[in-house]
Amino acid sequence: MERWFNVGKIVNTHGIKGEVRVISKTDFPGERYKPGNTLYLFQKASSTPLELTVKSHRSHKNFDLLVFEGYENINLVEKFREGILKVPESQLSELEEDEFYYHEIIGCLVATIDGEEIGKITEILTPGANDVWVVKGKDGKEVLIPYIHDVVKKVDVKEKVVLIEPMEGLLS
Repeated sequence: MERWFNVGKIVNTHGIKGEVRVISKTDFPGERYKPGNTLYLFQKASSTPLELTVKSHRSHKNFDLLVFEGYENINLVEKFREGILKVPESQLSELEEDEFYYHEIIGCLVATIDGEEIGKITEILTPGANDVWVVKGKDGKEVLIPYIHDVVKKVDVKEKVVLIEPMEGLLS
């Protein structure tokens, strides 16, 4: 059975020419939303995903705006609202060394190189220069770990473990 990965949620339409406003959940929006790529729309009303081909993509404020081939009119895409865009596992591409998909990182246990357990990664933020991993500790507190080589020393996605060497003040 095919595994599916969420790459975005359609939250609204944009203009009258069939653009949809997407909150992106993908690690690589420029690559994933490239014209010609296929995305699958999952909606509550239907058990079968709708295959869509990206016609155009642009960023606007905090959203990605997409137009799909054959759906260049607001009346055709209005029903897509609240739909989830996904890709099958077979569409995931090989990554470079030290690159990971979000679904591989979320859920990993974070510990220091000295063996102190910090917590589990619950979310990944992308504020700019580098990703920031949100780690929820046993006490419920969240710790923000920058994904930089000075801090993150080892990532083992098979064992779901990340080893860090915290900078001064990072964990306090």
